[in-house]
Amino acid sequence: MKNFVDENFELNEVQKLEGHTDRVWSLAWKPATGIDGVPAVLASCSGDKTVRVWEQSPATGCFQCKAVLEDTHTRTVRSCAWSPCGKLLATSSFDATTAIWEDVGGDFSCVATLEGHENEVKSVSWNASGSLLATCGRDKSVWIWEVLPHNEFECVSVLQGHTQDVKMVQWHPSVNILLSCSYDNSIKVWAEDGDSDDWHCIQTLNESNSGHTSTVWALSFNASGDKMVSCSDDLTIKIWGCDIIRMQSGDGNAPWTHISTLSGYHDRTIFSIHWSREGIICSGAADDAIRFFVESKDDSVDGPSYKLLYKKEKAHEMDINAVQWSATENRRLASASDDGTIKIWEFVSAPGQKKMHS
Repeated sequence: MKNFVDENFELNEVQKLEGHTDRVWSLAWKPATGIDGVPAVLASCSGDKTVRVWEQSPATGCFQCKAVLEDTHTRTVRSCAWSPCGKLLATSSFDATTAIWEDVGGDFSCVATLEGHENEVKSVSWNASGSLLATCGRDKSVWIWEVLPHNEFECVSVLQGHTQDVKMVQWHPSVNILLSCSYDNSIKVWAEDGDSDDWHCIQTLNESNSGHTSTVWALSFNASGDKMVSCSDDLTIKIWGCDIIRMQSGDGNAPWTHISTLSGYHDRTIFSIHWSREGIICSGAADDAIRFFVESKDDSVDGPSYKLLYKKEKAHEMDINAVQWSATENRRLASASDDGTIKIWEFVSAPGQKKMHS
């Protein structure tokens, strides 16, 4: 991994995307776009009950709205996620449903509606192979759906373990374990029992094992899957690690342990966190700011430490709900806000001298 700490950076706003008429909650870059001549595609979802699909023009480099997915959800669309192959887009809504959209040459049609949650669905996530989908919501439950042929989805497990609203679900990038985070201040790790095919909670990360002391809003894995970062109402960002070799060998019980806590960088709730392929952690918060952190190369006895790399005050006019790195273009970032806009940024090396270390 590069040693970013010695470089100066700046965050350049490339474009502001306008069109949503309410707050923008979530963003998802379409896999395998923005590379090999395929234009970059971004989905966004909003309190205006719609999903917008934006595509970058190869001629101008500007993003334009190519599709508005509407008349399906009847309330806020809270989360959106592309399947790994990019053919399907899942959207979860406060109307208690998750819609599955199929992209046929740029035309989107709703091919399935997943029902079962009692009320607001807060998050949706596909596993790495696209064979499973997870949803979670205010009813405190996490649902796992199996993806069957012909756009059929079957619920294979309803996981009850959280005691409050579940804010986010996220699959591990290489192993079929699922993490969820909640208003109950905890992160739960779920795995399938090899013998019975039942899913169960194998670990809970909370205050008792150096976890968060308030609502956990989001989490993200690093590229290799041996670390995870979480963010919270308690104004901290926490880094967790696990023995990935042990996990990949089939021992789903390889535990996550606390590595580091970053505090004092945001003074209001941290809503979103995302770890880039290159190892840069980005956070977005209710203080309208975006922060960037990297692992410090100063080998300390206590294990890795993390440093603030760059901060952007007033990145938006209002709360930042989502920050999302492009999966293909290393320094491209998108952010979404209560101000109804999405911004496309480039995080670039600033001209000038390297940092002097006194």
